[in-house]
Amino acid sequence: MKEKLMRFMQGRYGVDPFCKFLLIAGLVVVFLSAVLGGSVVGMILYVIGWILIIYCYFRMFSRNISRRYAENQAFLAKTYGIRGFFRKQKNIWKQRKDYHIYTCPGCRQKIRIPRGKGRIEIRCPKCGKTFIKKS
Repeated sequence: MKEKLMRFMQGRYGVDPFCKFLLIAGLVVVFLSAVLGGSVVGMILYVIGWILIIYCYFRMFSRNISRRYAENQAFLAKTYGIRGFFRKQKNIWKQRKDYHIYTCPGCRQKIRIPRGKGRIEIRCPKCGKTFIKKS
């Protein structure tokens, strides 16, 4: 069965970040339509959600790889800032155990200081301003 699926998907585009976004957005919209019930807005959301899901599967099984690749690149370019923000927050969250991250009051530069050093004087590497913080 696995070999049949692999042969079927050969030459097709497959799953990419844009496809994952469409699928999740479609499922969320369908869920919201279920919460709203049988109202007109709920029915419209239901149809929009299924359109997003169907388009996701259309992209997944498409053989026009260059077109799907271009769509994905456009999506990644438009969401670069948002993805970068969440990547930075994830990185900061990982480092919280070992480091304090302070913001320079002069230039707003983020400075990483090891934990457990007591009260220390911090010199900003960007603007040179010094300030005292507890590490």
